[in-house]
Amino acid sequence: MLEVQDVSYRYPGPSSALALDRLTLTLEPGSLTALLGPNGAGKSTLLRLLLGQLTPSSGRLRWRGLPLAPPHRPRLALLPQRHAIQWEVPIRVRDLVALGTLAPGPAGPPRSNPSLAVEEVMTMLGLNAVADERLSRLSGGQQQRALLGRVLVQNAELLLLDEPFTFLDPPARGQLLQLLRQQAERGRIVLVSSHDWGTSLGQYDRVLLLATRLLADGPAAAVMPLLLQP
Repeated sequence: MLEVQDVSYRYPGPSSALALDRLTLTLEPGSLTALLGPNGAGKSTLLRLLLGQLTPSSGRLRWRGLPLAPPHRPRLALLPQRHAIQWEVPIRVRDLVALGTLAPGPAGPPRSNPSLAVEEVMTMLGLNAVADERLSRLSGGQQQRALLGRVLVQNAELLLLDEPFTFLDPPARGQLLQLLRQQAERGRIVLVSSHDWGTSLGQYDRVLLLATRLLADGPAAAVMPLLLQP
């Protein structure tokens, strides 16, 4: 279980406003959660706090009742936003996906038979035809699926996806959601941050609406009316 307890964060600077203000929430294993909010709402700040890239200005982060810090951190897998990727790195699609197998599993050693996992994920994401292509030569949607493949082969307990639907058409989005649902059913915590949801919110177990503070937390049917308010 992941707990965010009364967490606030302010970026350095004398005139900096709070990026997160007294945020409290709990994420359970086996859950698929949507994180909503406009630009500047604190979504990426929250992900960076969970990754350990930032330290809360106040409040606590806990994993299974212990501080979210080494040696108690869960195995994390991140799909970053596109602007954080060096697209010109000369790497083939299959090799990029296989990088995920280098991440240790919950008990420490890498997963067994990683090549089977890589091929399985490549097939699920429709990447076999471009397996030997360089990442820079792919379309935007293919690049996004290749990055997702690297995430899915990791034996992670917590999956963080930041704007994963970029350049994906509706059928590809549906496939992605199905894959994320499967990951949640394996007991993982899956947290998906985006501002572009289409009609998919009802497929999530839970929706969090963030605007520096947590404005809503519940099923899509309960949160949607708040999104439609002027």
